[in-house]
Amino acid sequence: MGFQEGDLVLEIGRDNDCDQSLRDAITEITKTALIEEETTEVVDAVLLWWRDGDGDLVDDLVDALTYLSETGPLWLLTPKIGRDGHVDPSDIKDAIPNVGLSQTSTISIAADWSATRCVARKSVKR
Repeated sequence: MGFQEGDLVLEIGRDNDCDQSLRDAITEITKTALIEEETTEVVDAVLLWWRDGDGDLVDDLVDALTYLSETGPLWLLTPKIGRDGHVDPSDIKDAIPNVGLSQTSTISIAADWSATRCVARKSVKR
């Protein structure tokens, strides 16, 4: 996922179904605790745990970007196919550009979760 020691990572949407081993692996690498949803700090990355039925994906992506640095990734974590709360990939593909992000990759990140890496679109020079 590209985390480095010292990175500040904001976690949004955490619930009992989130993968604890993934969370532990991230904090092992960064040597910092995951930051809860309410913060005033600029962070290096955002983990957004999101399930079908959690609300409006576009709104939640916008909220997640509030404290993200200009170069940091947003990782959208969604349940895999066949799991409760699975999000159709077309919903993700439709929502991401609406908030000024580009989807760079989607990976299987844990037994029940997929991760979609989103970054700010590069500006076009004219």
